[in-house]
Amino acid sequence: MKTLAGETRALREQRRKALVAYFTAGYPDSEAFASLVRAAVDAGADIIEVGIPFSDPIADGPIIQASSSAALKNGMTLPLALETIARLHAEVPVPLVVMSYLNPILRLGTDAFARDAVAAGVSGVVLPDVSFEESHSLRPALSHAGLAYVDLVAPTSGEARAQVIARASQGFVYAVSMTGVTGARSASLADASELVEQVRAATDTPVYVGFGVSTPDAAREIARTADGVIIGSRLMQLAGDGPARGSAARVADFLASVRHELDALARDARVVF
Repeated sequence: MKTLAGETRALREQRRKALVAYFTAGYPDSEAFASLVRAAVDAGADIIEVGIPFSDPIADGPIIQASSSAALKNGMTLPLALETIARLHAEVPVPLVVMSYLNPILRLGTDAFARDAVAAGVSGVVLPDVSFEESHSLRPALSHAGLAYVDLVAPTSGEARAQVIARASQGFVYAVSMTGVTGARSASLADASELVEQVRAATDTPVYVGFGVSTPDAAREIARTADGVIIGSRLMQLAGDGPARGSAARVADFLASVRHELDALARDARVVF
């Protein structure tokens, strides 16, 4: 069985900068969501991050908040999201990572969630509203089931704490490029680079940068030091910009341009891997 850690390390060994694409489950609707995921993989995404809609998504900016609200109105739930992921898992050859808030998991039950997520083909979990100190009550159940627990580090973590967190993270380290919520503004290259250097000093686990990565140029510059980039708000903006039937094409065109920049960067022998 392939693991998230194995997949992310393989990307590094191939000198391929990882492109992680985020989509809210059930947005713009269930059919369009599946089309978005398939289009993203065809355009060069290496990992798909599936956001579980939640009524109080504190780490998300207005674009993803709006997509989450719309998905909830469409009837999307954590169990339904896992059913959708299971169908996609049979179609797409890349790791699927769930980004959820804690409450939906507790409602389902941690053990039940871990079991159902693995059965659906999920390989990792990101929980932005669970602090590192509080995560130890969840890690054993998730890890025992085979789910990688992906930790977040931020510029506000402090160097010593960021390194402790990074050493615990599985699959990859999710480096938050700035304080605040997703999509609020452009990522800070200086802050992202400093944070990546702190993480690299503590672990050889690949480090991917998210929050505010909204253009191909920004993705290229951040990937000069990071192992990959995570793009969410920009994709959800494109998904909701106009008729749902055209959302997959818009997302695919954008991700193809990002993939082009990352691949061109990877050919530079001076770039860090």
